[in-house]
Amino acid sequence: MVLKKPDHCDRPPQEGWSLRIDEALAALAMALLCLISFANVVVRYLTNISFAFTEEFSVFLMVFMTLVGTALAFARDGHIRIVFLRDRLPGRLKSAADALALILSALLFVLVLYYGGVFAYEEWLYEETSPSLGYPNWIYTVWLPVLSGLVLARIACRLRALFKSGGR
Repeated sequence: MVLKKPDHCDRPPQEGWSLRIDEALAALAMALLCLISFANVVVRYLTNISFAFTEEFSVFLMVFMTLVGTALAFARDGHIRIVFLRDRLPGRLKSAADALALILSALLFVLVLYYGGVFAYEEWLYEETSPSLGYPNWIYTVWLPVLSGLVLARIACRLRALFKSGGR
């Protein structure tokens, strides 16, 4: 008897260990964002001096958290969509509308992956640095294509599940 290894695309999202990693990364980003923002407010209140690095890290953490959250939303089929017309369609057309939405979303993230990669590469190539800390900018922007790839993987899993279920 040959046992097939379960595929995380076929299981409910709550069981996928990779989704737990995504959740932990999003929670960590949110916790760090709250911590550095709170520390900045306290220091500014007590000393009238602001931490220079908080804006730089806050923007990075917001983008990171947003993309990881987007991947989770696609994995759980909870991504934002307008269903007013879709819900009024018959079964097969409803599935076709879902597939079209996922394909168009994938196209969007392919573009983000490509142009984000070009952007990160150019920042590395021209050795651009951040304004307040002087860190290389590519360490922030390299996550754009990486996390877009994660979102694409989640969209691919959702599409696969949609086609395997026969549109049900």
